[in-house]
Amino acid sequence: MPPSPGNARFLLTRAGAVAASALMAVTVLTAPAAADPPSLVVEDGRTQVAFEFADAIYQEVDIRTEADSDGDGELDTVRMRILRPKESDAGLEVATIIEPSPYWAGGNPVANHDVDLDTDEAGTVPRGGPRADETALGAALDPAGTGDPGAAAEGAGPNTSFSGYYDNYFLPRGYAVAQLDSLGSGDSTGCPTSGAHNETLGAKAAVEWLTGDTVGWDADGEEVTADWSNGAAAMTGISYNGTLPTAAATTGVEGLKTIVPQAAISSWYGYYREGGAVRAPGGYQGEDADVLAEYVYTRDDDEICRPVIDALTEEQDRVSGDYTEFWDERNYLEDADEIRASVFLVHGLNDDNVMPGQAADLWAALEGSDVPRKLWLHQGAHINQLYLRADPWLDQLHGWFDHWLYEVDNGITDEPAVDVEGTDGTWTTQADWPGEGTAPVKLHMNPDPDAATGGLAPRPRPVREGAESFTDQGRTLSPQDLLADPDSPGSTSLVYVSEELEQDVRLSGSARVSLRAAMDGPSPFLTAALVDLGTAERPTGRLRYDFDDMNCYGESVPGDEGCIPTGHHVTEEADHAIIARGWLDARNRTSQERQRPVVSGQYYRYRWDLQPGDHVFPAGHRIGIMVVSTDHEHTLRYPAGTEVSVDTNSAHVTLPVAEGRDALD
Repeated sequence: MPPSPGNARFLLTRAGAVAASALMAVTVLTAPAAADPPSLVVEDGRTQVAFEFADAIYQEVDIRTEADSDGDGELDTVRMRILRPKESDAGLEVATIIEPSPYWAGGNPVANHDVDLDTDEAGTVPRGGPRADETALGAALDPAGTGDPGAAAEGAGPNTSFSGYYDNYFLPRGYAVAQLDSLGSGDSTGCPTSGAHNETLGAKAAVEWLTGDTVGWDADGEEVTADWSNGAAAMTGISYNGTLPTAAATTGVEGLKTIVPQAAISSWYGYYREGGAVRAPGGYQGEDADVLAEYVYTRDDDEICRPVIDALTEEQDRVSGDYTEFWDERNYLEDADEIRASVFLVHGLNDDNVMPGQAADLWAALEGSDVPRKLWLHQGAHINQLYLRADPWLDQLHGWFDHWLYEVDNGITDEPAVDVEGTDGTWTTQADWPGEGTAPVKLHMNPDPDAATGGLAPRPRPVREGAESFTDQGRTLSPQDLLADPDSPGSTSLVYVSEELEQDVRLSGSARVSLRAAMDGPSPFLTAALVDLGTAERPTGRLRYDFDDMNCYGESVPGDEGCIPTGHHVTEEADHAIIARGWLDARNRTSQERQRPVVSGQYYRYRWDLQPGDHVFPAGHRIGIMVVSTDHEHTLRYPAGTEVSVDTNSAHVTLPVAEGRDALD
């Protein structure tokens, strides 16, 4: 049985050679004379294969940062491992593609926090949930193709390569490729802090060494400089590996020309919290900032950071989900105006781990700035979309790096800024996201005394007795369980459904729920789910891999052939699908910074956003909105039995609809 792509390296075969005729090639530098140093070759707006991957130089350097996060009185250092063309020791100055990560040395077994609460005090429940060998972000690394923790072996030679595809593809085209151990992991010093400023400074230092703005040492303790660097760097990666580039970019560090965050976090509050609620990433109930830090704490001293991780446990606050200074330090959106590097965002619309709001928020934060930006949205989950669309992806990434790191005038910035994969698997381009013409459409939640579900319509239908109620059973039942029969939701949720649509309706952006409700019981949560009702073949977010259709795209070395199996969306026929969810702690109804008491039985106005999406509801389908309290898969689980009453005379959901109200009339 072939190895799964989750655990296999990206393997790569030779993609091609430089054109032999000098008439067909254009050099980036002055046409070389006999004594001139080697130079890049550019043809058709792309750097060409001109350097032997097998001859690459391997280098390690420990780089001084501005942080002392382990408190030992010495500035922390980060270890960077580099592969670069042999010719960079003969005068060729090259740009560097850096993938920072806390995962290159693997991870530790960790215990998540218990989420089944027996009291209303989440903080009284100790850590003691199921042990796991990976965290939500850590798990992403294998499906992403970047999870092999190994860096290259010492020295250079035909067996030297990194996991991933950046070295195989870009090094022969004249790039250095580097792996960086984030603070507290691998061969770096300092402590892991799940997104705090010290980790930002660690990533920043790697760029500063390439530009000569900080110092580094080799394995013998001798100071070394990047005299082969042209001073231009890119940072990229998936999940945590893609989050650190965003962090570094918010410093405005000179030399960081572009970042490519894929399935990345822009605010850690939105990763472990939402709307005042303690809300876990999908599939990893009970994980939190301290758990992740413990997982990636792989440096050689396994005691020095214990006080730091203990402080994370205390300061992250699982009693409430309030937005505090702890989370503000980990909110890169607050410093988005400091970003000077261009930004190419990639995210899965079905990513229940790092949810699409992370990319959407950064995209919006850059709007109106001078920062060039590009966005790809695909229908996958927390995956590497290289499997889905290898040739277009490599061409776009290649052109993007060539333009920003080597100033190749290839027109990449003149192309449409946004690529979106539809639910049918087709890709479209547009100038912005959400697209032009998208407008808010309000649909009212109208009760229907003669049916198990209410109506969802552009016009309200007031009734004398407008209150409808349900009893929270989320401790044992998930929203999917409650939707097993969407037209008969029972007494554990409220569901409102539109008439069958007369034409396709495209949702693009974030839906917003507004309602008045009274609550009586231990659970403080309100959860809403937007549902597509109608039988269809639907993407699940998962991929299947075709090992009979391998994609090979660059140079290879023994043991690293550089081929990946082609990926295809796994689809399944289903009569409904949850398109988006959103969460609110009722005590944070006026502010996510501070709770206010909820008086039992008293009605309050609640408003909250759902995660953004881009989804087409086909003609003949119906749009549904479901309201529950506890979300079994994401929120803390208080004892069952909370009674929630909703005043339907003022309850509505606002949808971002392409073509606006006309699409629903």
